[in-house]
Amino acid sequence: NIPIALHLDHGDTFELCKSCIDMSFSSVMIDGSHHSFEDNIALTKKVVEYAHQFDVTVEAELGVLAGVEDEVSSAVSHYTKPEEVIEFVTKTGCDSLAISIGTSHGANKFTPAQCTRNADGVLVPPPLAFNVLAEIEKKLPGFPIVLHGSSSVPQDKVNIINQYGGALKDAVGIPEEQLRKAAKSAVCKINIDSDGRLAMTAAIREVFAKSPAEFDPRKYLGPARESLKELYKAKNLNVLGSANRVPFVK
Repeated sequence: NIPIALHLDHGDTFELCKSCIDMSFSSVMIDGSHHSFEDNIALTKKVVEYAHQFDVTVEAELGVLAGVEDEVSSAVSHYTKPEEVIEFVTKTGCDSLAISIGTSHGANKFTPAQCTRNADGVLVPPPLAFNVLAEIEKKLPGFPIVLHGSSSVPQDKVNIINQYGGALKDAVGIPEEQLRKAAKSAVCKINIDSDGRLAMTAAIREVFAKSPAEFDPRKYLGPARESLKELYKAKNLNVLGSANRVPFVK
């Protein structure tokens, strides 16, 4: 009896969002952040008007995240402008808003030049722009905010991948203490896809390295699935504050 949502991430056209809505998705994201402010509003509004006929919720995006995730790519980031959020949400009618405050897609979220290094030589990323988040909260009190590109890039998984033939140089993510802080604000959804990819890849690489003759998918996908499960369990319990929330879902 656990409520599950089927969500489209980074839909970039009305047609794609409509197709998912017609296939009974619970929610869709329309990412018009690569358009001008006015065109983003127009596209998002069109998706919202169609989606709400079927009680499908719509996540929109304002601001641009750097990095690469599947077909989503940008060389630079642009923080969300707090002075634009009221107009955007009011005119589009979106149900939640993904913002940019310094997170980034992928496992290499920051260049070495953007970071410092700790005593072990591990990159320490710059802090998120919580001042921008605070200004947005003031202008949209209680409105659901979303953070994309928020994987922490666990170094134990990175080390396993590199130990068994990987080449993830200077991979670094968002520190978990910053995600804990964000989770206590108006942020209601935090995307951590890269962490899941790292957890699965580390487990699979380790199996192949230790058992090079193995070819039964169950023998490497099983450990990968278990690694993924334990990662999300730890994140929900210790970082995102999402554990034991089912009774509050309506």
